[in-house]
Amino acid sequence: MDTIRWLARYIRPYRGSWIFASVLTIVVALLNIVTPYISGMIVDLVIQGGQDNLLLPLLFVMIAGTVFRTWLRYLYQIRFEYISQDVLFQIRDDLYTKFQELDFSFFNHTRTGDIMARMTGDTDAIRHSVAWAYFNILDNVVLFVSALIFLGTVNMKLTLALLVVTPFIAVLTIMLSSKANRAYFEIRESFSRLNSMVEENIRGNQIVKAFANERFEEEKFDKVNQGFRDRNLESAAISSRYLPLIETFAGFMSVIAVGFGGWLAITGEMSVGNLVTFTGLIWMINVPMRNLGGHMNDLQKLFAGTIKIREMLMVQPEIPIEERKEFDYVEGRVEFQNVSFAFPDDPENLVLDDISFKAEPGQEIGIIGETGSGKSTLVNLISRFFDPTKGRILIDDVDIREWNVIDLRRHITVVMQDAFLFSDTIKSNISFGMPQTPLEDVEEVADVADASEFIERMPEKYETYLGEQGSGLSGGQKQRLSLARGLLKDPAILILDDTTSALDMETEARIQKGMEKISRQRTSFIIANRLSSVKNADQIFVLSKGKIIERGQHDDLLAKKGAYFRIYEDQLGQAD
Repeated sequence: MDTIRWLARYIRPYRGSWIFASVLTIVVALLNIVTPYISGMIVDLVIQGGQDNLLLPLLFVMIAGTVFRTWLRYLYQIRFEYISQDVLFQIRDDLYTKFQELDFSFFNHTRTGDIMARMTGDTDAIRHSVAWAYFNILDNVVLFVSALIFLGTVNMKLTLALLVVTPFIAVLTIMLSSKANRAYFEIRESFSRLNSMVEENIRGNQIVKAFANERFEEEKFDKVNQGFRDRNLESAAISSRYLPLIETFAGFMSVIAVGFGGWLAITGEMSVGNLVTFTGLIWMINVPMRNLGGHMNDLQKLFAGTIKIREMLMVQPEIPIEERKEFDYVEGRVEFQNVSFAFPDDPENLVLDDISFKAEPGQEIGIIGETGSGKSTLVNLISRFFDPTKGRILIDDVDIREWNVIDLRRHITVVMQDAFLFSDTIKSNISFGMPQTPLEDVEEVADVADASEFIERMPEKYETYLGEQGSGLSGGQKQRLSLARGLLKDPAILILDDTTSALDMETEARIQKGMEKISRQRTSFIIANRLSSVKNADQIFVLSKGKIIERGQHDDLLAKKGAYFRIYEDQLGQAD
């Protein structure tokens, strides 16, 4: 019932159309009585009664009723289809909106295939239920009930005889439902794994080809695909085990109607016309009984499809987007006060341990350290992608937990090492954060990022459409476009997370000179492996195992002959 109540919330805005279409469904189901009833009248009154003058009027009523019933069926099917598409649109919109609200923790622990399965297969199962399963179930219920009532008025003995087989059908349907529920849930899970496998392989196709590992990936896919196939075959086996039995018992109704009804007609307990009417209406009991198993399958698909969707919609972000005071101007003062951080699923392992520092507006902070020392995590905390486990982070002397998250991130730009580009034009990628930016401003930041030269060589220049994730561009070109996108935002705080790792020393030097020309005084955090990227910084932090083990300026750190000096010696050929 929870699923039905949840789905009803999406149907409620269209309840007028829904009720209208439901009423038409009931009317159409009741109109099915007309043709068998008139057939019986023709037998009794025209064929046996000799009232030939009634034949044409009765035939006209039969034809008119059939046409009218067909027209009404078209109307309600179209109406249900419109409603289902609107419901599908709203559910997908809610899911997508929810994904925008959720933070890094959710996406770090949720497979992309799961998300895609929810957005495609599961939502379409809901659409099918709204558009087709509902009105078919309603139609069959009305057919069954109205037929029983009408047939009871024709001959109660024969009607009761038909009901003998219904308990058997009910038991078989309950057994089918209980087994189908588990089967369809496993199908949805298997479909998610299949989606994840394909999505991951497409994203990593270059790695697969570089290692000549195509055969291994094919074998992996075959196992996942085989699992999906097996789950579907198991579901089909369940249906094939119960549906034939259900249809067989439903088929006995026709045997009872003809056999017992014929005997009643012979003995004179019912007229031949009533027998014709009865046999003409038997399908209104027979068909719903036959369809009962299929309807239960549809309902189980609906329940299985909504479970994960409802779970995703109920997930709450660890960092909620709340209405708070917004700041028109940010100087860019950043302060860490005894900050420690551990991921929620591994609270015992501190990624950052008691970090304290203060960066004044306009200062440049360089951060270096071995892989896994916590460099990226440190700057991710500034944008509040995660909250500290202990301690406080202040921006302009205000705890970032008191900021509106969206407003906070408007004043911060993070340019990541793994440059992500959208399937769009170069101009749209650079102006992603500010879509209305004039082309002149886009060209300016592209020039600062040393990207203008290769952009001008493109077929359509800034209107060149990039493939998925910037396919066709080198790693360095992607990084320069990503840097240009970050600079265009003109933030108070700029975070460069190893942004120039794919660039040569000469290009990196040109970019650094270009950035110095930008007038805005901003606080910059630069994560780098090359000392040439940070040696001119106002403060340099050396991180190791989540702690700042050294801090100072380039010359001071060299004089200490500690960790920074050892890195300098290792990179001596690159440091000067």
